[in-house]
Amino acid sequence: MDKLQAMRTFVRVVEAGSFSAVAHEADVTQGAISKQVAALEADLGAKLLTRTTRSLALTDEGERYFEHVRRLVEEIAEAEAALRTGEQQLTGWLRVAASVGFGRRKLMPIVQAFLAEHRNVKIDLRLHDGFIDLVELGIDVAVRIGELSDSSLVARRVGTTHRMLVAHRKYLRRLPAGLKPPHAPEDLSAHNCIVYTETVSRNEWSFTAGPGSEEPVGTRRVVRVQGNLQTNSSEVMRASLLAGMGIGYSPTWLFDEELASGELQRLLPDWEAVPMPIHLVSPQQRRHSAKVKTFADFVSRQLGTPESST
Repeated sequence: MDKLQAMRTFVRVVEAGSFSAVAHEADVTQGAISKQVAALEADLGAKLLTRTTRSLALTDEGERYFEHVRRLVEEIAEAEAALRTGEQQLTGWLRVAASVGFGRRKLMPIVQAFLAEHRNVKIDLRLHDGFIDLVELGIDVAVRIGELSDSSLVARRVGTTHRMLVAHRKYLRRLPAGLKPPHAPEDLSAHNCIVYTETVSRNEWSFTAGPGSEEPVGTRRVVRVQGNLQTNSSEVMRASLLAGMGIGYSPTWLFDEELASGELQRLLPDWEAVPMPIHLVSPQQRRHSAKVKTFADFVSRQLGTPESST
């Protein structure tokens, strides 16, 4: 058995979703493709695929094996392309992860521009709010907002994101008699605050006094807030704020249009929220990937500079 070819065949079968499609691509019989995968399973001593007359699916062992072998097959293809042409060619899949809000509103235009410039690259964009294991999911590069805690990852800072205290004008119009919009951070204790649970601070919101504050510039305040809704989804937080359900502590990019139109209002403008760094992170084994480096360079340029703000 040509093990490398069997690995390539296995990867293509999973990507295509059928033996017949791969057989058609290779101009061989379906039985020949099935035999290659069966031989690979026999060599590994593990069942990789479950087959029915209408579909096939990865087993748990097959899913783990696929993520590793797909990357290996692609790296070999890149190396062979570079040898043939005398220069490094970017081809194949790049698996990128980000939070849902940042992915939809900031990263998607960058991905679109990157694909237009690199026609032989394909991107698998995974959007998750919350922690994900990059190695387990086969992610090549992920956007992480906030301070990093996983020192095993290779990190590159590509920008800074700023937050502000915001509320919809519907919430402000519906305030009970005697309750006014917050004038100082401690006033937030009387308000319904929507908490995003995927930050380290959660319901402890930090502020620094700016030039217009009644406190000395640089004075820090940390307030513990509460409300009737908390969520691990940036999209739920966005929807609840736009529905006028409460006050949020949000990245500015999540509400660019609504802040510009005045639909959403900034509160406590004389108190600055603590900014958060934006990093691109990759597993150690992807630190030499040409695709990862090129994508990281591209993202950094699109965001402006390694210290750019968004």
